[in-house]
Amino acid sequence: MCGRYSTARGRQEIIDAFDVERDTADALEPDYNVAPTKPVPLILTRDVRELHVARWGLVPSWAKDPAIGSRMINARVETVHEKPAFRRAFARRRCLLPADGYYEWYTREEGGKQPFFIRPSDGSMLAMAGLYELWRPEKDAPEEEWLLTCTVITTQASDDVGRIHDRMPMLVEPERFGAWLDPELTAPDEVRSLLVPAAAGRLEAYPVSTAVNKVRNNGPELVKPLSDMGISTGETPTLF
Repeated sequence: MCGRYSTARGRQEIIDAFDVERDTADALEPDYNVAPTKPVPLILTRDVRELHVARWGLVPSWAKDPAIGSRMINARVETVHEKPAFRRAFARRRCLLPADGYYEWYTREEGGKQPFFIRPSDGSMLAMAGLYELWRPEKDAPEEEWLLTCTVITTQASDDVGRIHDRMPMLVEPERFGAWLDPELTAPDEVRSLLVPAAAGRLEAYPVSTAVNKVRNNGPELVKPLSDMGISTGETPTLF
């Protein structure tokens, strides 16, 4: 499961990294503690590649209440093409979610949980595979009342980070951006072939402050390694 992540890069850096041609996003603020239902940057393609801000937690077009989105922040890659809530979006409404990294919690043998931040080892941005939907409160609601929502596709964690948590976001590498975002590519098997596990050594993980446990906490200190802060983490997994 991916339930928290950080997306703090500037607007222009996101535009450049994802070759965005049309910026339609409203306010785009750094967020070091993204949690379900919060606004997040999202890349999709319609006529051209666009930058938007969406609410994290997919609300299917047929949903009666948008509150359902809080339970749909993740979609499992193994079943995303067949689940009623996701299969239509998987066929035509795929997106990318820029992230600096994501958080997972390791259960200590002596009890308690230690948060880890997991990020690209080369300092680049993650492009998390996602799906989006447009939800209307009423059939004839004006476009300004439509709700843009999204979910993160998850997969079995690689060996590098699997000792912290068994699931991780599915990542899309730059050479596959165009195909993944192409709404004309609809064959499930072809779409699924674009999703491959992260290469060994692609990610690094380190323990961070438990301040991230509280959603109201936000700031660059959340992604700072505990070792840089002179704080002992106790027993943690040996990753590398």
